[in-house]
Amino acid sequence: MAFRENLRAELSYKDMLVKELAALTEISKSTLDNYLNTRKFMPSAEAAVKIARALGVTVEYLVTGEEITPNRPSMGPEIKDLIVDFKQLSEEDRKLVKGIIQLIKARDAA
Repeated sequence: MAFRENLRAELSYKDMLVKELAALTEISKSTLDNYLNTRKFMPSAEAAVKIARALGVTVEYLVTGEEITPNRPSMGPEIKDLIVDFKQLSEEDRKLVKGIIQLIKARDAA
């Protein structure tokens, strides 16, 4: 994924609005909107660092979608998408998903 897709995914994962990111980074909302909506707009290194720090990720993650941190396991875009999807489920559906996970774990342990 490209920077804009990773940025969009991270905002969704954090349940953060663009205007909230703008306030944290002191980058205008319209500039952030350009990063999110237009392929030809890429942030400067300074802006990318501000965005990454505000989101609690590395610039490497925003650019490549992969984050390798020695003390923290990598959580790629696929896992973050699953978390976002899970958060959108009803409580009943979350219980069903958890049950399915337990069944798979029990099967694999056998």
